[in-house]
Amino acid sequence: MDQYILEMENIRKTFANGKIIANDSINLKIKKGEKHAIVGENGAGKSTLMKILNGLYQPTSGKIFLNGKEIVIENPNIASKLGIGMVYQHFMLVPTLTVAENMILGVEPKKGIFLDLEKAKEEVRKVSEKYGLKVEPDTYIKDLSVGMQQRIEILKILFKGANLLVFDEPTAVLTPQETKELYKIIENLIEEGKTVIFISHKLDEVLEISDNITVIRRGKNITTLKTAEATKEKIATAMVGRAVLFTTEKPIVKKGKNVVSIKNLKVKDNLGVIKVDDVSFDIFEGEILGVAGVEGSGQLELMETIVGLMKSESGKIILCDKNITNTPMAERKLISHIPEDRHKRAGISEFDMSQNIALGQHDTLYALYRKLINFKRILKDSSEYINKYDIRPSNPELGFGKFSGGNQQKIIVARELEKENKFIIAAQVTRGVDVGAIEFIHKMILEEKKKNKAILLVSSELSEILNLSDRIAVMCAGKLMGIIDIKDATEEKIGILMAGGINE
Repeated sequence: MDQYILEMENIRKTFANGKIIANDSINLKIKKGEKHAIVGENGAGKSTLMKILNGLYQPTSGKIFLNGKEIVIENPNIASKLGIGMVYQHFMLVPTLTVAENMILGVEPKKGIFLDLEKAKEEVRKVSEKYGLKVEPDTYIKDLSVGMQQRIEILKILFKGANLLVFDEPTAVLTPQETKELYKIIENLIEEGKTVIFISHKLDEVLEISDNITVIRRGKNITTLKTAEATKEKIATAMVGRAVLFTTEKPIVKKGKNVVSIKNLKVKDNLGVIKVDDVSFDIFEGEILGVAGVEGSGQLELMETIVGLMKSESGKIILCDKNITNTPMAERKLISHIPEDRHKRAGISEFDMSQNIALGQHDTLYALYRKLINFKRILKDSSEYINKYDIRPSNPELGFGKFSGGNQQKIIVARELEKENKFIIAAQVTRGVDVGAIEFIHKMILEEKKKNKAILLVSSELSEILNLSDRIAVMCAGKLMGIIDIKDATEEKIGILMAGGINE
């Protein structure tokens, strides 16, 4: 007989007095020592289910059993005491504190009435070494890479004695190298007798590291598959309810006139370090120029300089024959920008969906006389975008922060693509988005190409770059290593340039 560490029976969760059903009688069984993936479309109810397990939400109805015993998880502290720990997609760390100080928050070791920080550091080192996580207790969180910050989140819950670890989109913000390191960490955890549940949209990842896969669609669990018997196509069909195309047929568009010229652009960060080093390229009407490179190669600084968030040291940015180098953002109205970090640069969690749609256009498109705002039109447009972009839940007055990550992304994509523009910068446009939404967003970008827009596409997903681009620019350490026409592009050629090499 199988030994289950966790059983969730007929879990139902509703919001807004029962009007919104997030989980609809979901059943989930997890064996001790397994790696169990939970997949589904954005807004399918995956994160809600895991927040119930972690005590952030209470189920409307249903039962939870841990090691065969029924439990009630009233809050995250009780979850922690039961050995359940969750690593969220957006980390819960205090940047101005050290690794050790973050680790012991809520479980501070004392020496008499005083905090025993030395004991805390020693315990951090012990846990770190045991699981092969290698972190330095005195380092400040703000000085760590995203991958290292995630390690601290994992250590935090291990430090508190977690046996069942839940990861919400664990690789959404990681580089390929950091992703491989995370896979090793998960294997180490399993060897130490832990059990891992993870939510993911990346089907290759799910097939690589899980033992079993539960598919949730529109709040219901549709099926549980053994990973050994699953394929991307099977999972995607169960998630979306129809066959999903993993490659998109590009429309044939005649290349038009030059829209964007970047000439010998040089950019330094606020510490004076060169981030973009003498970069030049052109983008034409009806063309998608993909930018490939490991994260941190200068792509972010290149985009932020073009949109006016950073200033260049030298070089020129020409848009529609007008020199916009170091001009205010207000003079760059013909640029649409989908940033790589939707929380930092694109959306405001405290505003509702419709207010986020109006951002950047409140003084133009949505302006009435005497600086009044046309809220009626904002709500009308927002409702149209909800239908056109399949945004869930379909409530334009719901807070932006209450939408799932993928639906937040759809809101930003809708706002930027629906703007009046000539040039679109799309960065990590499908990060944290499910397969059905990826297919949809790709189609929307190709529709913009058909409208003769110039598009700069930056992605850490090489398959996305190869699928959508007409030409591929490869960056390494701030330099443009080369531009390859799509008909000549291979992963091997791009990989050599990404590593700073030269193709023969």
